[in-house]
Formats: sequence, C-alpha cells, structure tokens
Amino acid sequence: MHLRRPPGTPRSPGRPSRALIAVPLLIIVAVTIVDVLAPPQVHLGPFLVAAPAITASFAGPRLTGAVGVIAVVAQSVVAVIRTSLTDLNHTLQISALILISVIVTLFAHRRERHEKEMTQLRSVAEATQGVVMRPLPRRVGPLRIGSVYLAAEAEARIGGDLYAVARTAHGTRLVIGDVRGKGLEAIGDAALVLGAFRAAAHRQAELPVLVADLEGALSSGLSDPGAAREGRPHREEAFVTAAVLDVPDTEPALRLVSCGHPPPLLLRDGLVTALEVEQQGLPLGLTEFSLTGFAVESFAFGPGDLVLLYTDGVIEARDAAGRFYPLAERLASWPGGKPEALLRYLCEDLLAHSGGSLGDDAALVAVQRLREPVSRATGGPNGR
Repeated sequence: MHLRRPPGTPRSPGRPSRALIAVPLLIIVAVTIVDVLAPPQVHLGPFLVAAPAITASFAGPRLTGAVGVIAVVAQSVVAVIRTSLTDLNHTLQISALILISVIVTLFAHRRERHEKEMTQLRSVAEATQGVVMRPLPRRVGPLRIGSVYLAAEAEARIGGDLYAVARTAHGTRLVIGDVRGKGLEAIGDAALVLGAFRAAAHRQAELPVLVADLEGALSSGLSDPGAAREGRPHREEAFVTAAVLDVPDTEPALRLVSCGHPPPLLLRDGLVTALEVEQQGLPLGLTEFSLTGFAVESFAFGPGDLVLLYTDGVIEARDAAGRFYPLAERLASWPGGKPEALLRYLCEDLLAHSGGSLGDDAALVAVQRLREPVSRATGGPNGR
C-alpha cells in the first residue's frame, strides 16, 4: 500500500447521476403544472430559473443549456395557455429566464474547464509522486515492508514527507524523513534527499558516511548559486528530520541514526518500545551547527519483530478535543498480521481520530523481520 486518498478528496469529474438530472426536470414539470392551474393573479414562472441554476451546480454547460431551453419552452407553454405569448408579464418572465439560463450556462462552462485543469494537475501530482516516492517493495531480503503516504492537502496528493529502501551486500537500508515546509520547495528538498540515498545507500559501508552524504546533498541543493541568479532566496531555514536504518540479513539487530526524527516504535510480543537514541543528531541541513558527528546506535530486531517508522504528521494529528493521536497505544492494541494490514488499521484509525482530514502530511513504514531464512530470490540487490 503506497498512497491512500483521504476521505473528501475530490474525484475526477464524471457524468451526473440520473437522480440529479431528474431534480431540475421535476422542478420544471411541477412549476409548470401549478402555474397553469393557479389563479390569474398568481405567477410562478420566476421559480423556473431554479432548474438551470441547480443544473449548473453539478453538470456541464451542455446539460445546463438544455435544461434552460426546456424551462423557457415550459414558460412559453404557460404563457400561451394562460394569456398569450406576447403578454407583457410573460414576455418579461421569458426574457429574464433566457438571460439567467445563459449566465448559469457560462458559469457551468467555466467550472467544467476548471475541473479539467484540476484533473490534469492531480495527474501531474500522481506522476511526480511516482517518480519522487517510488512504491516500496513488499519483500526485501528477510524483511516484509508496508508503506503509506497521506497528503494533508487533498488536491496536492504529495508533500514533503519521504521514505525509501535500498539493498546492500549485507542487508537492507531504509530512510524516512520530513521536510520542513510545504509546496514545491519541500518536494524539491525531498527529491534531493531521496536521490542521494538511492545513489549512496548501496555503496557506503558505514551508516554515518551515508548520512553525511545525505547532508551534503541537501546542503548543496539549499545553497545552489543558481538560485540567486533566478531571484530565489537562499533558504537557510530549510531542514529535514530523518531516521536512517541499517538492518543486517544475518544479525537480529538494526542500526539507527536519528537526525531529529521521532523515534521508531518496536512491536514485540504485543509490547511497544520506542527506539530512543542516546545521542540525537540535528536535522539534515542544520548539522553544520553540530559539534559531533552522526552516532549509530543498535537495537535488537529478531524474527517476528516489527518496527514502525512514521513522520510527525501522525503523532501530531488531533481530534475534536485537541488530543494528539496515541500511536504507541494504537500499535499495542493491533491484533497482529502483515505490515500492510497494520497500516490499513492505523490509517483508518488515524483518519477517524482526526475527523477525516490531517493538519500535516503523514507517512508510515512498517518493517517486519520474517521468521523463515533468507532466500536468494528475496535477498538480491533489487529486493524483489
């Protein structure tokens, strides 16, 4: 599971249902019948403008215009039956109905064009998501992996959270991070970190050297000299919190470098433990202010254990009363299963807790060490 559409996300515009189309037609029929049977001093013709106006809210310009034409014809029939088509009162009603029908048809045309543009933008966002945030393989070496990304902005479908996995000669490496800020700049920073990780994860023997490569790639991108020529300011305030893990194939352990990122959660036999590091590093992009390097700390990670990586968009999600999402508590109550099942459970619970919308992007990666031995089919460099 890679990307989930939060509730309320607009879907691509399609044809309106028959039930919706029937509403303006029923209004025309009802108003016409009542207007014909009403006393001479009662005129209900102005209510016919509701038909094209309602149609414009859900249909395109063609259907809106067609309903407007039907309403005008109905008003003309009423005029002929009650008095005459040239009666001043009915002439003014018909003229006003034509004018309003034209106006709402133009608005329907403008709305339809805007929906097509938004559909194209969402398609571009999905394509960008696929390039920047490639889906993680479900099986890598002795690990089973699940991943999910929830964008806070329904229209954006992508943000500044990131994750990736890479195989090495001795095991599997993972990174999860959260870029400060939103928008295109955050996506660009995420792409810098992911590109550096994919390029260096398989060739750097030491985890601190790999993290230093990520820091160097991000710092060089933030200080791009071309930004000044293009009028873009140097973003000294930009940084990325990250956790980089190394999971050996033959050793029941994991090694972790944390750069200001929330601690992973280890689930073992129904008990949840936060993998707190003793020496927390500064976020990537700020390490020039650090007097120490990147410290590696080891934790036990045996067969059947599951570690959950996440960004702060998960633990900072609030309910209606302002309470934060209790991730560790929810993880402890999970009945067990594959990582994909855990992420479905957490996503549904998280969105229910936050009322269906998130205040920040959220990413989750669940990694479980399998109990069976590693096979060559799953232990290769591609992790497939």
